[in-house]
Amino acid sequence: MSTTLRSLHGLAPLFAGAMAIILPAAFNACHAQAWPTRPVRLVVPYVPGGATDLVSRIVAEQLTVKLGQQVVVDNRPGATGTIAFTGVAEAIPDGYTLITAADSLTLLNAAYKNLKFDPRTSFVPISLMSTQPLVLAVHAAVPAKNIKEFIALAKSKPLSFGTSGTGTSQHLSGELIKNMTGIDMMHIPYKGGGQAIVDLSGGQVPAAVLGSSTVIPQTKTGRVKILAVTSKKRSAALPDIPTLDESGLKGFDVYQWTAMLAPAKTPKAIINRLNADVTQIIKEPVARDRLQGAGFDPQTSTPEYVAQLIRDGMARWGKLIEELKLDVK
Repeated sequence: MSTTLRSLHGLAPLFAGAMAIILPAAFNACHAQAWPTRPVRLVVPYVPGGATDLVSRIVAEQLTVKLGQQVVVDNRPGATGTIAFTGVAEAIPDGYTLITAADSLTLLNAAYKNLKFDPRTSFVPISLMSTQPLVLAVHAAVPAKNIKEFIALAKSKPLSFGTSGTGTSQHLSGELIKNMTGIDMMHIPYKGGGQAIVDLSGGQVPAAVLGSSTVIPQTKTGRVKILAVTSKKRSAALPDIPTLDESGLKGFDVYQWTAMLAPAKTPKAIINRLNADVTQIIKEPVARDRLQGAGFDPQTSTPEYVAQLIRDGMARWGKLIEELKLDVK
């Protein structure tokens, strides 16, 4: 064998290794360039009418324009979102199945011991889309104008509070309010914020802890009044409403976020494309003004920031569930 052939023979393993790295990357790049060639499904783990659903529809409408393909919102409620998250975690990671996650995703590991997915590893984040505080609201007939009067009322008679479901940040916020004030209220879980606000405005449930965007429209009808927001800072959408922290529940700071995720192993080029498109959509007046008008704070982020939110939320809520010995199934 000539010296030249021996040299080439020696390089063969290196060449094969390089191709093993280059070819998948090239495939992903080509796949992303061709994507999307058909409609994209954006799964919402809750019923229509709630905060997560509203954000999803506002963004999906504009994302349809950006992608040149229809982005179809697909509501898949049930089991606090685990049905939808399981389905998306098992979906082909080709960019045609996405999901809108809320902060409630971070509670699922503590609530369900046999999940078929891990919030930290089964999905790849795309971007944050919005944040909003939760609110403690009551039906207009409830004789309480502030948190102090509400606490006194709850200590004098049995009350219940509605939320968008067991094991959500709304549910845990209600339990935290109970723990910090010494009141006892029965939790009434619904399949989503849309159903809960219907019963609150109709007087079937006297109080509720819900996303502010779900409640604000009903305050304009006079059927519902908001007593406090859960974030430590006042909401720009509700500047006259005090926080729970201001109302005596020192340190109370809870807010709801929504983010777009894809199944793990979705090509990086597609994630980057979606991150850029969602960021642009949230900045543009069409989506931004609608989100702000509905009570949301429009926000975008890097995928890494969403991943950190998920990890932090799992640690925080897991500790609370353990401390209060809550049944969140």
